[in-house]
Amino acid sequence: MRRKAEVAVLEMSCAVCAGNVEKRAREIKGVATANVNFAAETLSLEYDSDIVTLDDVRREIRAIGYDIVIDGETSRQELEDGERERYRRLRRRVVVAWGLSVVVMALSMLFMESRVSAWLQAAAAIVALTYSGGEFFRHAAGQLRHGTAGMDLLVALSTSIAFVLSLAGTIFTDAAGAEHALYYDASTMVIAFVLTGRLLEERAKRSTGAAIKSLMGLKPQKAVRVREDGVGEEVDVARIAVGDRIMLRPGEKIAVDGVVTGGSSSVDESMINGEPMPVDKSVGDKLFAGTINMSGSVVMEARAVGDDTLLAQIIDTVRRAQGSKAPVQRLADKVSAVFVPVVVGVSALTLVLWLTVGGAALSFALMRAAAVLVIACPCALGLATPTALMVGMGRAAQSHVLIKDAVALEKLCRTECVVLDKTGTITEGHPEMTVYVRDDDDERCDSLLCGIETCSEHPLARAVAAGLTGRGVTPIMPDRFDNMPGRGVEAYYGEHRYRVGNRAFVAGDRALPQPLADMAAEQEATGATVIFFGDDERVRAVVAIADKVKENAAEAVGTLKKQGIEVHMLTGDAAGAAMNVARIAGIDTDKVMAGVMPQDKEEYVKRLQGRGMRVTMVGDGINDSQALVHADVGVAMGRGTDVAMDVAQVTLMSSNLMSLPVAIELSATCVKVIKENLFWAFFYNVIAIPIAAGALYGLGVVLTPAMAGAAMAFSSVSVVLNSLRLKYVKIASGSGK
Repeated sequence: MRRKAEVAVLEMSCAVCAGNVEKRAREIKGVATANVNFAAETLSLEYDSDIVTLDDVRREIRAIGYDIVIDGETSRQELEDGERERYRRLRRRVVVAWGLSVVVMALSMLFMESRVSAWLQAAAAIVALTYSGGEFFRHAAGQLRHGTAGMDLLVALSTSIAFVLSLAGTIFTDAAGAEHALYYDASTMVIAFVLTGRLLEERAKRSTGAAIKSLMGLKPQKAVRVREDGVGEEVDVARIAVGDRIMLRPGEKIAVDGVVTGGSSSVDESMINGEPMPVDKSVGDKLFAGTINMSGSVVMEARAVGDDTLLAQIIDTVRRAQGSKAPVQRLADKVSAVFVPVVVGVSALTLVLWLTVGGAALSFALMRAAAVLVIACPCALGLATPTALMVGMGRAAQSHVLIKDAVALEKLCRTECVVLDKTGTITEGHPEMTVYVRDDDDERCDSLLCGIETCSEHPLARAVAAGLTGRGVTPIMPDRFDNMPGRGVEAYYGEHRYRVGNRAFVAGDRALPQPLADMAAEQEATGATVIFFGDDERVRAVVAIADKVKENAAEAVGTLKKQGIEVHMLTGDAAGAAMNVARIAGIDTDKVMAGVMPQDKEEYVKRLQGRGMRVTMVGDGINDSQALVHADVGVAMGRGTDVAMDVAQVTLMSSNLMSLPVAIELSATCVKVIKENLFWAFFYNVIAIPIAAGALYGLGVVLTPAMAGAAMAFSSVSVVLNSLRLKYVKIASGSGK
């Protein structure tokens, strides 16, 4: 029987590990497809249960040094606790490795000719290799058994060679009294540097996995189901079926998708459409799981439950999109499969040639072969990317930009097209009173309106009250206040009745005074929400509520265009509001799409990519998450939702959109430094290995293992110094502050 399963994978430390697990799983008889999501640490399988079981899969995965957790054996809480404990263990291994490295370096420098010092260095190196570096050796053994090679094998080979040569030198010194160079510091430092890089990767990986958890946290656990006798009962959401009636109280999250069958209310749908304005709902209107009922009580009929809800589809889309991305694989990992065998082969060839053709003594030939192995130690390779990332990320933070990994860095500087969400990205993301006009000079009108809106909990009412209060208006509180869902509010001051709300509710069939009518028409044309205030005799004032365009939006769009980048805008808002914002921000109207849903944003990004463009998507809401993960680079605004920031690879920590062109320019600089580091790390080996093998022996140039160790250390220092240049790089686009 064909079945599907998704299981957690343990012990993966890099993208090569993910590739090994995936490759081994695909080789198992009965497994049709296997896909490892390194970010989520999961393995998705499609298999024939008549041929293979999940226990069989686990046995094969364990054989190469990893493990899987079969669903039902371990609770979600236990898995999360295990993740935290593994992270703490890795952090302890890093601390121990660095501590022992410092001890070994101090002993080698201060007590170079001491036999006691040599044995103390050996003891410290043994602890570093077994405790801090044991994982490298286990994974390397698994890779060798299955004919693969990665950074684990590179680290295990280089550190073990350095240690064995040092131990042999220590023993020989004790036995014969001769002095030999020791390389214990090389073995411990390699472990420390590489583990530090792994720790940084683990932090980014844990952050990425939190996106799915945040999305799933939007789903309420309980709901009030209405029985046939009209009585409400609280039940688990999992027990709700299509056709059930659900009671929604003010402030509650909606549990399933459905339609309103009774009552009216306003609903916060910002997680779907990204818009701050609540949507009025009445009988027949659709409701979506995860949105929030703001005011009135309504009854809805369930139309989609469980995995069929819009929220569940968004969660599934994000999960699949993350899994479909190319694995994060450093250049060092890509070439290691060739680099390691070549270095070993060159070392062996060096030994043979010096013994046969060169007629050298065995000890001389061994030193030449040893020098090749020592100088090929991947310390510089391990440092090339992490050091540039650490310095570059610190430099980016000064410009309020958080860049999560090297993949985002590389892709961001290649951006050809930027797609901007409107609300919270180009605009401030919350409603504000932009225009207020009354029909006469009676300032008491301001206080009456302010008092009424102060009594209301509606977001638009709060915007009006805040706007008037900011103008120094003192509210006059009404004697009586009634909420009219979907229309507005009604209040009494003594015997006088006042209304605040939409035109039909306040004005009815009466004509508006010309100044108010002109203002209302002008503001509605821009997409602003217009609120009317009046009494039984006339409409007394008109208020416009809108989401303001950020002051720096036009400057940011202009800078992006100067960088040769196309700028597009997507929004769930109406076309009028969208075009007005585009005009203010300087975005071409033919690159604007209004009234879009989350899946529409995703499709828009895909269409641009289909034209061969590299797309960077910028958003701040849950509704942007699908587009963020499908874009070449996802960028989140720092004041947006946690989900957007978790899914995105880059976060602009301030609301200043100018941080985006700054991030793109900084990305180009960081990538340049990383490529320089990797080039010199590899070029160093290309030049140094032949010299270590004795290619210049005829010219009197002999590279001993001690000199090889020094050259290896110098290559690492040069990489670090090159990375430190990023601290002083000037960004021409601006500070981003």
